[in-house]
Amino acid sequence: MTSTVFATTVFFQLTIGGNDLGAFHTCQGLGAQMEVEQFTEGGNNGFTWQLPSRITWSNITMTRPVTADSAKVVRWLNEVVRRVERKSGEIVALAPDLTPITRWQVQGIVPVRWEGPSFDPADSRAAVETLEFAHEGLLAS
Repeated sequence: MTSTVFATTVFFQLTIGGNDLGAFHTCQGLGAQMEVEQFTEGGNNGFTWQLPSRITWSNITMTRPVTADSAKVVRWLNEVVRRVERKSGEIVALAPDLTPITRWQVQGIVPVRWEGPSFDPADSRAAVETLEFAHEGLLAS
């Protein structure tokens, strides 16, 4: 991996459709919610069956300071604008020494929002970009 190493305890490497989009400081939204249907069984007054039905996956939002990898995200977005194609990808949580901590395979990724940096000379904070994407599911590996 040739991305910039950040001075944090953990950072996240994002790859979509084989394209390495670089390292991100934060990763939020790795989650799901299961819909449950209630079924009452005649003669059973002690409980109601809770039957799982559909799963809804949360959008994933990743942020980082602007780096040379920021252009890779814009190129990926332009590819999607030309031809919308859901691609699978991977998020890898990495320690500062580049040791993988865990991996998530992300299925059917589609971009939802990209917010580029705001540049304000009066503000001493780093310019940050945000990428949000929807997906069809996660697999831990």
